[in-house]
Amino acid sequence: MILACGEALIDMLPRESTDGEDCFAPYPGGAVFNTAIGLGRLGVDAQFFCGMSADFLGDILRGALDASNVDHTPSPRMVAPCTVAFVKLVDGQATYAFYDENSAMRTLAAAPEIEANALFFGGISLVGNGCGDVYEALMLRESPRRVTMIDPNIRPSFIKDVVAYRKRIDRMMAAADIIKLSDEDLHWLEGEGDLAELARGLVAKGAKLVCITQGADGVTGYTANHEVFVPSERAEVVDTVGAGDTFNSGTLAGLDRLGCLSKARIANLTAEEIREALHLGVRVAAVTVSRAGANPPTAAELGL
Repeated sequence: MILACGEALIDMLPRESTDGEDCFAPYPGGAVFNTAIGLGRLGVDAQFFCGMSADFLGDILRGALDASNVDHTPSPRMVAPCTVAFVKLVDGQATYAFYDENSAMRTLAAAPEIEANALFFGGISLVGNGCGDVYEALMLRESPRRVTMIDPNIRPSFIKDVVAYRKRIDRMMAAADIIKLSDEDLHWLEGEGDLAELARGLVAKGAKLVCITQGADGVTGYTANHEVFVPSERAEVVDTVGAGDTFNSGTLAGLDRLGCLSKARIANLTAEEIREALHLGVRVAAVTVSRAGANPPTAAELGL
């Protein structure tokens, strides 16, 4: 079982009304929420942990998780507003305006007992106090005995205290077995320099697998013994919303299918296992970018 720990929110996506007016339509989303949905659709035994509003927007989130076979019982219902993000697309690239003050996600106060053998963390839920403290404490508590993965999915405009945020991400990456970063995120965290050298530096600090994505140029997985490049799959891009999130779900699902989500196995991945897991990640991402919004494929769509 994989427990995805992080934000669930409503994405207000740009659309056109029947009268031809510009408008926004509500869709369930959030980086970690998207990863959980992707896992469920790929047939992985998945759970989701986030504070979710007891209102009708929270019902939209819970309904989407139910529809993708994701267990959300670890997520408390809270009398607090749902986080909302308005999305602007420019040439298919997404930018965001977040409304998150005193939200159900942000005011999460405690973590549940864990049944999963692997945990995933990331996104804006790691920014600031409240839920950020809860998720960090949960990861540090569980990482000695369970596989953990982090994708910070950095949104610089959302970060008010850069120093504190960098320290949290450094602590969590130091505890993580798997780190996924875009090339832009890697440079934001580790500075300028050669991507491979920076990635190997994270491996030297203890990560068992570091995945560096470069958009249409593909992804490279680094371990202590291997460097494996997997090209992206060709797709007609509608938008990039959720591409990295669903790459994470595909990669985790690939590792799960290979039986690699244990502390012993994740520390001794073969080059072929890395390649197979990353290939499923790029396949899932290619389908997602070919559709509007974060809409990852099912196992049946991929012929799995």
